[in-house]
Amino acid sequence: MKLIDKYILKKFLTTYVFTVLIMVAVILVIDFTEKNDDFIKHNVPISEIIFDYYIHLIPFYANMLSPITVFIATVFVTSKMASHTEIVAILSGGVSFKRFLVPYLIGATIIGALIFGLIGWVIPNSNKESVAFQVKYVKSPFTYDKRNIHVKIAPDTYVYMESYNVTAHVGYNFAIEEIKGTNLSKKLTASSVQWNPERQKWSVDRYTLRTFDGENESIYHGGALDTTLNMRPKDFESTYKLEQTMTLPELNSFIQEKINRGADDIETYLIEKYERYSYPFAIIILTVIGVIVSARKARGGVGMQIALGFFLAFVFIIFVITSRSLAQVGDLDPMYAAWVPSIIFTGIGFLLYRYIPR
Repeated sequence: MKLIDKYILKKFLTTYVFTVLIMVAVILVIDFTEKNDDFIKHNVPISEIIFDYYIHLIPFYANMLSPITVFIATVFVTSKMASHTEIVAILSGGVSFKRFLVPYLIGATIIGALIFGLIGWVIPNSNKESVAFQVKYVKSPFTYDKRNIHVKIAPDTYVYMESYNVTAHVGYNFAIEEIKGTNLSKKLTASSVQWNPERQKWSVDRYTLRTFDGENESIYHGGALDTTLNMRPKDFESTYKLEQTMTLPELNSFIQEKINRGADDIETYLIEKYERYSYPFAIIILTVIGVIVSARKARGGVGMQIALGFFLAFVFIIFVITSRSLAQVGDLDPMYAAWVPSIIFTGIGFLLYRYIPR
């Protein structure tokens, strides 16, 4: 690596870290202002606020702001170099613009790889703590109010409950149906089913089991019965920001379980999964665009280029939010929703590279 590469890479990475720290600090102050009334209302100790909530919130916001911060850092570093005619000197020395991009690409790749590791494994574990804190002190108490609950627990087995009490872990008007092809082969019904934490099983009391063999029906009435079902009380608990609290392997396993059950509410989790893969790529694209738009010495000075950087970064965020919303309502495939902003900005970067004079 040449001296100029080390020079640019050092300035780029240090500016990125500084930008992240400044923006995260601002957001944490705003967050504290919004939630201070809740903290006072619940008399939350300051140590718990800091170590159980804000310490775990820092990496989350650092990742969430990464497309903006990396773009702003790129624009700031490059525009400062352009205003000091450093870029002119570098290009006049026989270095091509493609070669000039190399240290930026190295820096963006380092940041992207770090971000991927964080959002795949580290940040979800931090989110477990911060989300639990919010559920405890900030969010309204959770109530499960769904009716006529149907859950697919095996390829041919379905569970039905008229209602479920999340506090007592009891489901009412319970039924299990086993369907072979289009025919009902077994059906167990009970007035209620309750989770037994000691045995880690569900218990039914005074049940009726019907078995169907062609036109023949057998009926059996029983007392108490423990049964192992492919569902847990956590399936009926709060799903507030649940997708953010799962590591990548946990998220993949959870999505597959949802698919096996035939669930129709997996869009949020698929979007989260695909966005984790698209984020590092977006960072590289935004870095390249940032260099292109700020490599020329502008008459308006560095301020105009930084303002342009903010504008393009927020346009990218708007694309992300819009795509996510369309995917959640079923108008856009989750994979496309995660990659569309990066694809669009790749096209923008190509056009800028081709038509902006340098």
